[in-house]
Amino acid sequence: MSEEIPTMYEWVGGAKTLERLTEEFYRRVRKDELLAPLFQYMTDDHPQHVATWLGEVFGGPATYTEELGGFRRMLKSHRGRAIQPEQRQRWVTLMLEAADEVDLPSDSEFRSAFVAYIEWGSRRAMGNSQPDAPPSRRETVPVWGWGQSPPGKA
Repeated sequence: MSEEIPTMYEWVGGAKTLERLTEEFYRRVRKDELLAPLFQYMTDDHPQHVATWLGEVFGGPATYTEELGGFRRMLKSHRGRAIQPEQRQRWVTLMLEAADEVDLPSDSEFRSAFVAYIEWGSRRAMGNSQPDAPPSRRETVPVWGWGQSPPGKA
């Protein structure tokens, strides 16, 4: 009898946990001198939209695609912003601080997969934000998994 491996969305605690994460993250962003200018026109529902994005990426409901425009909308929101390497790195740092603050799971398997997505996604966002970025070939929201070490299998 094989045991079903939970999605990262299930493991993290679902939508409410991701909403807490993004609220804490953007609270930090609003006060950060390097990132606040990038987000100066952020709408009040932006943290919720990012939580919805992360939910879909981590194997939860396809709500971002069905209700918020999917991958193409997310891509459009980054185009032309010219995110710099130091801004990307600060984004990653604040996201990981927020993850600790809201007590995301701390097991090595989850954190490894979470950090891998945050690094990969932030680097893709930075690349796609450059004025000369080629059009993306991706059409759908990526779904991120456990990689090499699912929970309880290490």
